[in-house]
Amino acid sequence: MLTYRSGFTLLFSAIILVSTTCAASELAVSGVGNYNATNATNVIEKSELMAFVDEAAAYVKDNGKEKALLAFNNSSGPFVRGELYIFAYDFNGTNIAHPIRPDLVGHDQRGLLDINDVAVVRNELALAKRGGGIMYLVFQNPIHEDREELKLIYLKKVDDSLWLGSGIYLTNISASFSEEERDELVAFVQEALQFARESGKERALQVFSDPKGNFTRGAQYIFAYDYDGRTLALPYQPELIGTNRIDARDPNGVDFISQAIDAVRMGNGFFYYIYPDPSENMTPELKLSYVANVNETWFLGSGIYVKGG
Repeated sequence: MLTYRSGFTLLFSAIILVSTTCAASELAVSGVGNYNATNATNVIEKSELMAFVDEAAAYVKDNGKEKALLAFNNSSGPFVRGELYIFAYDFNGTNIAHPIRPDLVGHDQRGLLDINDVAVVRNELALAKRGGGIMYLVFQNPIHEDREELKLIYLKKVDDSLWLGSGIYLTNISASFSEEERDELVAFVQEALQFARESGKERALQVFSDPKGNFTRGAQYIFAYDYDGRTLALPYQPELIGTNRIDARDPNGVDFISQAIDAVRMGNGFFYYIYPDPSENMTPELKLSYVANVNETWFLGSGIYVKGG
């Protein structure tokens, strides 16, 4: 069930939608780990999704916004194809097209949360303002009796007043984090934030970067970056400290550092991505992270992993 609450979360998929020929090199560059073929799905699905949204954007330009929105809102129209459908928003967070959830249309949806308290539209809006891209959330699947399922979303900015999106449901991936897990994650980050402010940046980063330090607790650890994307603390990947990762992507092309910065700039928050799990020999797994601003120059965060997805 979708709900409304303050805060925001980005949900991240453990499905890998890249081809096996390019994945290994991309993961090495991003510091995400070794490509795991058992997590792979058909790259054609992702290409078809992106082509579908591109087709809808072209339809707007060729036919005008008014006609396009009528088509997008039509549940029997040309832009509803099985589980694929187009949704549309303006840059104030107001939904202006949704063939599956017409109750959303005409309302500001920036407070909309999914079953994991993911702030669906706020996170989509941040990505759309950067031109679009890929992210994850949980939403009703119309071909599975409206069951809430993990979804890979592709967004595209059409112009300064409109952005479009669609998605693929990843039905075989469990993506549920309990309220207790999320609360403990936030508390851990707040503990690190207090330590950083009391101890100073230099001392805090030394501790955060120590794999045997007080803020490295098994698979849960503190990472830190500046707002240009430069790595300041990463205890299990010390070779990346000092490198700029602003262009780093996860195996599905999600720009996880940029999305982390988006989350912090919206007032601290959650986001999801695929990242090496130190408790599983650095195998890339689905991860939910929470990030918080330290000051105007840097931020820190931590995350938890989904097991047995």
